[in-house]
Amino acid sequence: MILIGDCGSSKTPEIRNMLDEYVDCEIIPLLDIDIDLTKRYDGIVLSGAPILLTEEKTDQYIKATAWIKEIKIPILGICFGHQLIALQYGGFVKKMKEDRAFQDIEIFEESPLFARLPRIIQMQEDHCELASVPQGFKLLASSDTCFNEAMQHNELPIYGVQFHPEVSGLQGSLIFENFSVFGISIPTYDANCSTASTKSKLSCFIKKLIAFPVSLHVKQWYVPVSS
Repeated sequence: MILIGDCGSSKTPEIRNMLDEYVDCEIIPLLDIDIDLTKRYDGIVLSGAPILLTEEKTDQYIKATAWIKEIKIPILGICFGHQLIALQYGGFVKKMKEDRAFQDIEIFEESPLFARLPRIIQMQEDHCELASVPQGFKLLASSDTCFNEAMQHNELPIYGVQFHPEVSGLQGSLIFENFSVFGISIPTYDANCSTASTKSKLSCFIKKLIAFPVSLHVKQWYVPVSS
């Protein structure tokens, strides 16, 4: 079971819709979450938010989410959630030029979060702030508009992405599947889908079917008509 920490984003239902393909999940308001509550879950996703941390007193959010540094289960922060993780680990957030478009994002570090994805991915942005990469984390991906598009803790299964995979189509869905399968100790995904969860097996089969070249589907049935 994954807990979705709702920070007030209108996109939070889309996070649930994507995660629900692979694992059971539950939405709870961010400020209602404490360390005891987190013990009921296998992983946590932190959503975006309609506020700017550069215009808020960040102390209240750092205090309310102190459990981020105390728990050992996997965490994925999205946009505002990504920035909260950075703040918890001593990073900072600053304003940048507003970006509400799809961007090409270059992945230059291997990570379970980006398994089966190409080196360049297209993700929807919706932000005007960016987070630094705090000590103890490594930078995974960047774009022309944002240096820290994705980061990962060096030792713990904690990930942050500035973009919004929940509204980025198939590539975004794969990120959630990777977090669900690799991130929360569901048996390892393999090419034959033999050890994934039931939800992941079905999803894997569908994605493989979709990805299979159309020409191979029809090749043996296609007979050219001579003129």
